[in-house]
Amino acid sequence: MTPHDRWARAGAWVLALVVLVAVLAPLLVPADSTHDVVLTRFLSPLTRDVHGNFHLLGTDRLGRDVWGRLVYGARVSLSVGVLTMVLSLVVGVVVGASAAFAPRGLSSALLAFTDFALGVPRIVLLLLLAALWQPSAIQVVVVLGATGWMPIARLVYSEARSQLGRPYVESATALGAGRTRVLLRHILPHAAPPVLAAVTLGIGNAITLEAGLSFLGLGVQPPTASWGTLIASGRDTVVNAPWVGLVPGIALVAVVVSCTLVADGLQERRLSA
Repeated sequence: MTPHDRWARAGAWVLALVVLVAVLAPLLVPADSTHDVVLTRFLSPLTRDVHGNFHLLGTDRLGRDVWGRLVYGARVSLSVGVLTMVLSLVVGVVVGASAAFAPRGLSSALLAFTDFALGVPRIVLLLLLAALWQPSAIQVVVVLGATGWMPIARLVYSEARSQLGRPYVESATALGAGRTRVLLRHILPHAAPPVLAAVTLGIGNAITLEAGLSFLGLGVQPPTASWGTLIASGRDTVVNAPWVGLVPGIALVAVVVSCTLVADGLQERRLSA
């Protein structure tokens, strides 16, 4: 096992643990631990409140359990990251494959549109939408997905063009296979490893963007918990209660680094295959 494989496996285990914690949130967090309890505000980690409830990671300014909000925030942040990349993957594969198989004029138009979309700044678009509608998790998913498909489209296009001249594609075409069959049975399976690596890396980037947007008030809105809103709620308590913003920040870094390690491992395995 190479060092890349070890680090990729470690990253995969971290991601699996975070996903498991998010899925089992109702079982891991007591029902009343996320409610506002003013009498228990700013309790330090590993302490009990006046009601006898144990707070693993302490409480925030409103007496809410940081562990409970971290777990439920993982649901929102992970969901935004995964759904964003699913949307980007669908649009990117459709545009990239269409550009690879389309006539020269249409292919050039699709690639030009992809390059134009790459130049549209996400923040400006989000500011515009935030001025028109109330920011929400769905809006973040749509905007990030609609502005994140371009690298995948470029990757699918280049992989498809490199495969079209291979002998097995020419043989399948000579045997009567249509373009759709060639694409689904031959082109996309060979393009899957690099695309999967890009999607894994993109999930970490999407989670980071969601956290940044929520921190700025352009993403998930309180009282809904996400890692971005948790970090934002702890920015004024860095001195007297650093755990409020530090804990979700560490979780965010761990997930993003894990996604990067898994993506690097997938890419290294593809190159060595």
